[in-house]
Amino acid sequence: MNIRKRILLYFTASTLAVTGIAFALIYILFAEYREEEFQQRLKEKITFTLQFLDEEMASNKSLLHMLDRLTINELYEEKTLLFDKDKKLIYSSLDDVSIIYSQTLLNQLNEENNWIETKEGKFDVVAVCLNFENSRFYGITKAYDTFGYTKLNYLKYTLISIYCVIALLVVMIALYISRQISNPINKMAAEIGELNFESDKQLVTIPNTNDEIRLLGEKFNELMTRLHESFAFQKHAVHHISHELKTPIAVLVSNFERIEQEADEEKKQLLIRHQKENTRQLGDIINALLEISKAESGNLKIEDELRMDDLVFDIIEQIKALHPDFVFKVDMDASVVNEEHLTVRGNERLLKAAISNLLQNSVQYSNNGKASIAFTALPHRLQIRMENNGATIKENERQFLFKHFFRGENSQGTRGFGLGLVLIHKVIQLHHGEITYTGDQELNVFSVTLPLSQSLSSLSQS
Repeated sequence: MNIRKRILLYFTASTLAVTGIAFALIYILFAEYREEEFQQRLKEKITFTLQFLDEEMASNKSLLHMLDRLTINELYEEKTLLFDKDKKLIYSSLDDVSIIYSQTLLNQLNEENNWIETKEGKFDVVAVCLNFENSRFYGITKAYDTFGYTKLNYLKYTLISIYCVIALLVVMIALYISRQISNPINKMAAEIGELNFESDKQLVTIPNTNDEIRLLGEKFNELMTRLHESFAFQKHAVHHISHELKTPIAVLVSNFERIEQEADEEKKQLLIRHQKENTRQLGDIINALLEISKAESGNLKIEDELRMDDLVFDIIEQIKALHPDFVFKVDMDASVVNEEHLTVRGNERLLKAAISNLLQNSVQYSNNGKASIAFTALPHRLQIRMENNGATIKENERQFLFKHFFRGENSQGTRGFGLGLVLIHKVIQLHHGEITYTGDQELNVFSVTLPLSQSLSSLSQS
């Protein structure tokens, strides 16, 4: 059963059940009130008759019957029996209604049990024991409450009519409410059914409401965004493994074959050096893929207090071990006055990998064997500017700079696999920073801006 039918069923059933119970209670209470009120009238009738008999009419029964004729139409289908202290009949009303259990009721009456109420079908029966001036009398009356039952029937049909009208209104309201609640869910379900990772539309339309359905849509879109990112990374990883890794592996195998066949010792040493470089390149590819995978999985912990100048100097030392002739120039802007202007909070391994990739690019794409690094303290942020002379990236290519597997024309003839800048961009984003590129007249400039340690802590709390 779908949600709309459940809402319709539950709302209608519960509302009509409560209404039905309320109306039934009203009817029952009125019926009880009618019975009590009518039986009280019967008691008063017996009392009045006994008083009249005791005080004025003890020896003149004709007057009593005359009174009976005057009051016979007061209660329809009424029978009244009066008895003396010895429970002998002294008066019986003129009508033909009989009291079936009169003797039984008379036997049950005494001083302790001086009031009995019972029913014979729809007739109400009242038996009482009364004392007047040291004399005891017994009275039994039976009557049909014509007016009371007429009112009770009128109430019954009125409640039934009102209940039918309420039932119709409740069903109409339930249909409207269920439609209003289920329509956004149905629309969302229809959109979800059309989603796939191959199409451009990856998100569902969020309903313009402030309820749980909107929250469900937002959470679903968040989930779809993460799944899309994971799916995209998987596609890129598979594409890269199939197109990038197979080439270095083939080169490694080919080089091993040439080394085995080479007799000249000098050429063999050259081939071994090339093999080492190719092996390092393959390791860089694998490491880049692993770093991107870890970053996109959302398991990054930003908790280390890092001095970025120390980190940069450590990376320079590692690069110079491989490229001893390359020159790095490091400048501190006047805005940097203490170590707090150089300290950020982050993941040392990822930040080191990002900066290392940028400096490796400076080495690869420099045409004069030099690069400069400048530290500048901005309000609550640290900027690291890296420059090198060399071929720049064309204007029409810069929009793809941080995309998977992109390599510009300036990278022709250099080793690379198009994942370094993607990794850098992702790492800087995860640290709430920014990275930009400008290139003009053979000058490549990468600027990395990171929040200082205290600023990043405030950002995380917010």
